[in-house]
Amino acid sequence: QVQLVESGGGLVQPGGSLTLSCAASGFTVDYLSTGWFRQVPGKEREGVSCLGASDGSTYYADSVKGRFTMTRDSAKNTVYLQMNSLKPEDTAVYYCAAGLFDPVGLPRAHTYDYWGQGTQVTVSS
Repeated sequence: QVQLVESGGGLVQPGGSLTLSCAASGFTVDYLSTGWFRQVPGKEREGVSCLGASDGSTYYADSVKGRFTMTRDSAKNTVYLQMNSLKPEDTAVYYCAAGLFDPVGLPRAHTYDYWGQGTQVTVSS
């Protein structure tokens, strides 16, 4: 049974940093491509980043390029989203997702097969 469990969300001041974790079970993060999405009430889920399983390629939304970095730790079967220089507009529920595909660019939500439950990130002074 595939399961994704996010952690690491919280309240941070503008300009601060947070690292989100997504612990995977039921599959290995070297086999399925993984991604991070975020969603605020009343808006569609927005793709933030993607990490391709086969070659480790990464893709980012323009709004987070240069500030966010997605990585994976095969030994821990976990993917991470390091978020720096956070802005109030980064406030959202962040979701981890996984799917069997090779990304070319940032995939849409329907491309993914599995989802975590989400973790809240709030950027506020």
